[in-house]
Amino acid sequence: MQPVPVSLLHPTPHIRPRTALVASADSSFRQRLGEILTGLRWQVREAEGGAQAWSEAESAPPEAMIVDSWLPDLDLGEFLSDFRRRFPNVDVVSSSGSSLQESPRGPYRQELLYALRRTQDTDTAAWNLAPALKIPSPAVVHSASWPPAHSPAAIPAGVAAPPAQSVPALTAAGPSKTVPIRGGSPPPGGPELSSVDRLPELVGDAPCMVEVSRRIRLVAPRMTPVLIEGPTGSGKELVAEALHRLSPRSRKSFVAINCAAIPEALLEAELFGHTRGAFTGAVQGRVGRIESADGGTLFLDEIGEMPLGLQSKLLRFVESGELQRVGDNETVKVDVRILAATHRPLAEHAQTGAFRADLYYRLAVFLIRTPSLAEHAQDLFLLVEHFLNKMGREAPVKRVDQGAMAKLAAHAWPGNVRELEHVLERAAILAGGEAVLTAQEIDFGLTVH
Repeated sequence: MQPVPVSLLHPTPHIRPRTALVASADSSFRQRLGEILTGLRWQVREAEGGAQAWSEAESAPPEAMIVDSWLPDLDLGEFLSDFRRRFPNVDVVSSSGSSLQESPRGPYRQELLYALRRTQDTDTAAWNLAPALKIPSPAVVHSASWPPAHSPAAIPAGVAAPPAQSVPALTAAGPSKTVPIRGGSPPPGGPELSSVDRLPELVGDAPCMVEVSRRIRLVAPRMTPVLIEGPTGSGKELVAEALHRLSPRSRKSFVAINCAAIPEALLEAELFGHTRGAFTGAVQGRVGRIESADGGTLFLDEIGEMPLGLQSKLLRFVESGELQRVGDNETVKVDVRILAATHRPLAEHAQTGAFRADLYYRLAVFLIRTPSLAEHAQDLFLLVEHFLNKMGREAPVKRVDQGAMAKLAAHAWPGNVRELEHVLERAAILAGGEAVLTAQEIDFGLTVH
């Protein structure tokens, strides 16, 4: 890792605090960047889109503005062109693709780029600043813990110190060859990893995970229906939530319904709503899940489990945007974006008649596939750290030693990322007050897939 510039260690005092405006629809990006800039003694203002950023600059022009690679309300290129003409003294840094588009350099450009680089480096809780490292052999004495402890470094207050080690790569069968992570070369034949494309919800540096993030960013701003396919426990709902979060509908409701969890007799009323007396037990009318998502996003999880008869009614809604409550003759116009997910090979089911082909083609306008954990097993360490830190919000953060890590690496993970989270949670409970999880606490026998 390159040393931190001396100018960052001892910032020159200013009479008026420097102000940076961060414009992004991604609240996680704004938060991470804001924390790092605050540590560098900046005052940070946030904007969720181009119009808000313009309004913020009109009220009090900042010294600098950092713009994400996509704005939900304005074309990024046109916005930057107009902004630079209106505010020529504001240093604008725009993150786009895998490179930085820079405006005429301001006096604090070095600090801005440093903060942006640190934000991207901490994305998905990955350790990406050092060369790749091979996992120790299971025969190593279980005295070390993972993640490695960080030694203090001379960096600005509020900026987390990058670790001295990086992440080893695994295969589904266990330890294998080293794969360089961000900062090194991409895997042979794979695409160059871009921290800009990577989303915070989707932990992983494997090319297949970066591709999922890239596809989310491409389709999120549109009304296009999306079908998310992938094995159980691979994070399909996380993808749906990210699509909603990055869409112009993010201020409206995100309504999810699991089509496999509701009995067939009740699913129609749950989706479309019902009037009073529509069926036995309907003592009062109720708005359905579709209608409650008006203006927002409707996520139909396990769409492959929906009965054929109900698929026909859903198809009519998808085509017309109108629905009829159970027991009502009136139609209601609803504006929703539909996302669907399934662990089944829906295209094959559509060919055999197990799923309506016309509905499939309506839903599968854009496909996103979530990979199994075996397909991105090199991300196992990142995922372990992510879940341990997540559990650490309510209790002291635990670590895993090398023996436990080797046992995790040797597992096939039929339940994918969800299984890993459950295994670590169970291990943390079994460890009690111990700070380090050992192989003894790693138990796969009770995992429910």
